[in-house]
Amino acid sequence: MKKHPENNVNKYIASAPEETRTALKELKGIIQKVAPTATERTDYFQIPGYSDDRYDYYNGMFVWFSFKKPYVRLHVLPSVIENHKKELKEYQLTKSIIGFKINTKIPKSLVKKLVKESRDAIRSLSKITKSA
Repeated sequence: MKKHPENNVNKYIASAPEETRTALKELKGIIQKVAPTATERTDYFQIPGYSDDRYDYYNGMFVWFSFKKPYVRLHVLPSVIENHKKELKEYQLTKSIIGFKINTKIPKSLVKKLVKESRDAIRSLSKITKSA
């Protein structure tokens, strides 16, 4: 029997500062639309994350979201940020995190593109692909 990873995503959002909750829910919804079969979990880094059980690289983890005032943040593979540096120049960046100011509109089409690319990167980095 497969052990399901810890999933406290809704609890994480509910315990977040009130001014971040709408944006966090929006990020969750975008990720779920892009990757509807992904496993939602909080066992990596204790923040909401999504994995694809078919891939072994990084345990199939390809995207996370979090908050750190004054930002809600999308975490992706570093190569994704590197590939989109010009598009992301107006946002707060680290090697693997894009920060969106709390009270600004989430750029949905950009987030969709980043999530898809991060998922595809996990697939290409995996040595083993398991059947679904």
